[in-house]
Amino acid sequence: MTAAMLAASFDVPANVAFGIVAALMIFSAVRVVTTTNVVHAALHLVVVLAGVGVNFLLLQAEFLAITQFLIYIGAIVVLFLFGIMLTRAEIGKHSGLDNSRRGVGVIVGLMLLAVLSYSLLRSFKGVHLTFGGSVSADNTRAVSDEIFSTYLIPFEVASVMLLAALIGAIVLARKD
Repeated sequence: MTAAMLAASFDVPANVAFGIVAALMIFSAVRVVTTTNVVHAALHLVVVLAGVGVNFLLLQAEFLAITQFLIYIGAIVVLFLFGIMLTRAEIGKHSGLDNSRRGVGVIVGLMLLAVLSYSLLRSFKGVHLTFGGSVSADNTRAVSDEIFSTYLIPFEVASVMLLAALIGAIVLARKD
């Protein structure tokens, strides 16, 4: 078996896994914006964010995958659910979560899909990913050094904004 055949055999399972995960993510993303139950929307968001983490694993970016699972699923979604519970939002189905402008949203979404697809296809024409390569600790070190040096201020601003959102939810939920 040649090296090219071996590399091609790694691509097939990764492509199948990507297809399954992508289908689940698309279904859940549509359900996030179409469901009338806020808690169900948050749970569908968990599936979308977990799919992003699985895609990071397929790309052999373990550090980003674990960060995705811990930060986004473990903290952000819990913060959303905490905010929902604190503000005493309607937990069951609520007709006020829908409006008559679905057509405009679908048109804008399709236009955005077309622009992003065109941009991606034009930018990455002829580029092929290979799987099964070696991953070293240097990749994780490089990513963490980039996050905590170059992007330290945006990272901290995001954490302050999340703290402000939590304080705002507590203030809204407090009885007068």
